[in-house]
This record gives sequence, C-alpha cells and structure tokens, in this order.
Amino acid sequence: LSMSVTTKVNIFLSSLSDKIEDELEMTTVCHRPEGLEQLEAQTNFTKRELQVLYRGFKNECPSGVVNEETFKQIYAQFFPHGDASMYAHYLFNAFDTAQNGSVKFEDFVMALSILLRGTVHEKLRWTFNLYDINKDGYINKEEMMDIVKAIYDMMGKYTYPVLKEDAPRQHVEVFFQKMDKNKDGVVTLDEFIESCQESLMLSLCAALDVIIRYHIIGIAHSQGYLKFLQLQH
Repeated sequence: LSMSVTTKVNIFLSSLSDKIEDELEMTTVCHRPEGLEQLEAQTNFTKRELQVLYRGFKNECPSGVVNEETFKQIYAQFFPHGDASMYAHYLFNAFDTAQNGSVKFEDFVMALSILLRGTVHEKLRWTFNLYDINKDGYINKEEMMDIVKAIYDMMGKYTYPVLKEDAPRQHVEVFFQKMDKNKDGVVTLDEFIESCQESLMLSLCAALDVIIRYHIIGIAHSQGYLKFLQLQH
C-alpha cells in the first residue's frame, strides 16, 4: 500500500502544477493570514519558510482560502481510476478545524508543520483526528471503516486487482482488534497512540503515515512551494 502511494505521489508532485487550474473563483472573499511572527511561534517553520509557503499558497489560491471542492478536484486528478471524493471530504474536515467550510493558510500551515516536522506523537494525534469523524474523542469501528473504505475507493480497482470486496472490513477488524485494548467498542487517543507504537502495528501505521503525509502535501502545488517541499526530504 505504502509503495503504491509513494510512487503515485512522486509522479503527482512532478506534474501537479501543470494539471491543477482555477481552484477558486476570484469572487470569493479574500482572507489575509495572521502575522507571520505568530505562525512562526506556533509552527516548526521559520519566518522565511512561512513567507515562501504563503507566496505559493496565495499564487494558487488568490482568495486566501481553499474549499472542499478544491480538495475533490485535486484527488480526482491524482487518482483517475478511483473515487476520491469521500477521502477528500474526510481530509478536508480534518484541515477545516473551525468547521466553517474553508481552509485558510493558517489551517494549512499548522497541519503541514505537524506532518512534515512534528513528533511521532503529534502526527498520530493528527491522524486520530482524521479518523474521529464525529469529533467525539473516540474512533468507533464504523468511522474506521468509512475512512479505510474511502482510501480503497480512492486507489481504485486497478491498484488492488486481487482484493475481495470485504477486504476493507477485514482490514478494519484486524486493526480495531489490536487498538481496542479494553474491548469497549471504541478506540481512545491513548489506545491509538499506544497501538501504533507497538511493533505489531508499525507496518500498518507506516502505510497510514505515507497516505496522510503525502496526500496532504498534494494541495500545495505552486512551483515555489514544490521546491520548498523537496528540500524537506
């Protein structure tokens, strides 16, 4: 799974700036970010890096915000043989911390800081939030099933020609059995982090990290920003 996604990401990052156009209409109300000094204090980026990131973000999103439809357009082009709409929906909700239907530069750079330079604990906390669809502080089996199925749907049948229809559910059953330590039917943040740090779960979490890390980077696609990202690896 991780190798397949990584290959797609490498192709994607090299050609994305030529593929994605007209993300937001110019009629959208413009948003200006908070002071870069404040963002520097809140993230793992320097002021200079934030300036580069903002120029790239502003170049591709003149209004200063990204909406859910933009996410869906990006992943539809990235995964033409699958249906990426639901995964893009869940991913957008994880970015949209204010739940107001738009992702500002501040939202984007805070998440990017975690995914590129955060600690393992910070990355796992962010991933937990993605899976916690209803934001009640727990992951239930249905939520995990929704995310995993969205990932399988996004990758498409050509990526997984040998998988049976019930493969996502089998995946979730194994994953959930390992994570639900006290067998109460839900996974807490502590259980999620503990499980992902255990040796038996490392391969699953590594694949998950590839999916989350690079799919999110996918929405930053100006030439200047891509060059910046390449320096991070």
